[in-house]
Amino acid sequence: MLDFSLTDDQLSAAQMVKDFAEREVYPSIKEYDRKQEMNPSVLPRMAELGILGINIPVRYGGQGFDYVTLGLVCEELERVDSTLRVVMSVHVGLNSLGLLQWGTEEQKQRFLKPQARGDKYGAFCLTEPGAGSDVASMRSTARREGDCYVVNGEKMWISLATRADHFLWFAKTDTQADPPHDGITAFMVQADMDGVTKGDIHGKLGVRAGSTGWVNCSDVRVPLENRIGEEGEGFKIAMSCLDNGRFTVASGATGLIRASLEASVRYAQERRAFGKPISRHQLVQQKLAYMKQWYDCARLLYLRAGWLKNEGRRNTQETSMAKWYATDMSFQAANEALQIHGAYGYSDEYDVERYLRNSRGAIIYEGTSEVHQLMQAGYALGLRQDGALRCELPAYDAEMWQSEGEG
Repeated sequence: MLDFSLTDDQLSAAQMVKDFAEREVYPSIKEYDRKQEMNPSVLPRMAELGILGINIPVRYGGQGFDYVTLGLVCEELERVDSTLRVVMSVHVGLNSLGLLQWGTEEQKQRFLKPQARGDKYGAFCLTEPGAGSDVASMRSTARREGDCYVVNGEKMWISLATRADHFLWFAKTDTQADPPHDGITAFMVQADMDGVTKGDIHGKLGVRAGSTGWVNCSDVRVPLENRIGEEGEGFKIAMSCLDNGRFTVASGATGLIRASLEASVRYAQERRAFGKPISRHQLVQQKLAYMKQWYDCARLLYLRAGWLKNEGRRNTQETSMAKWYATDMSFQAANEALQIHGAYGYSDEYDVERYLRNSRGAIIYEGTSEVHQLMQAGYALGLRQDGALRCELPAYDAEMWQSEGEG
């Protein structure tokens, strides 16, 4: 039997995050977007409210909610501004859930627990200046020396680069591996280690009120106990983390579609042309109808992926579809919203100008739309199948995740 209802706990969590975003972030978002700076109160406040560990088990410092709740929270955050959802994508989706899935108990206590509490912030270091979609072409290396690895390399377009304390870093421990991705290994690089430098990137088209930058490792000695998984498992770890990050991107983009629709409805009911509100003109109604269709479809796609995660079932195909569809349609919705607003939409007096700029990035990061098209074609043609991982993301168990017991 299909049940599309949400629990009271899920709805309450979403409402709490909506209230926070509307009351505490929205009033100043234009200011920080113009300054291209991150509001310094955002991360501490998200930590204080428990948002940064919303779906991490209580025994690891989180709130113990499920994956669907994570999606609902991301929708509400990006409805106000994409920069808020980006925090969830990298800190929770790409880093913390990677630790939950692949980390040892000691690593979860040392890294995951402070991240879930918001005492420390996490980032994900995969992309390099010359390696984006082609992950296997990365140039970062990690050479084993006794009980340490010596890590060298540069990562680019890293969200929270100058804010993060823990970097989930991917480097080649075997530069001769065939295929090349079999030589990639994952590590937790700490920002205060000798040889770590970082900086911000300015001049971005969108997500200007967020932190995006670069991180460089120069002969950084990373202890063996900071290796995540086994040598050569880095590519699998990265792809499993992307399943979680893409889920947050999909649900967030759904919120941006909703924001574009809500802004367009308000403006169309207020603006008059040819003697009546423009909401009475059929071509404007058509645009609104399409936005509503896109929102409903995107929401159903990400909720399906969240349900699969709750069940502990592999969801690479479904999450890919949700991310591809929601991000493409968020760009279309923002574009139509700007058109409805006319000349006013072209200025930052109205939010839709920011929506359009913010929506464009998600079509590129965490798998371009072209990459997801190829993935979906592979599934349709029977050329792609998802094998079992050594370590699957744990299914959601309310009693277990809300228990305060250790381990």
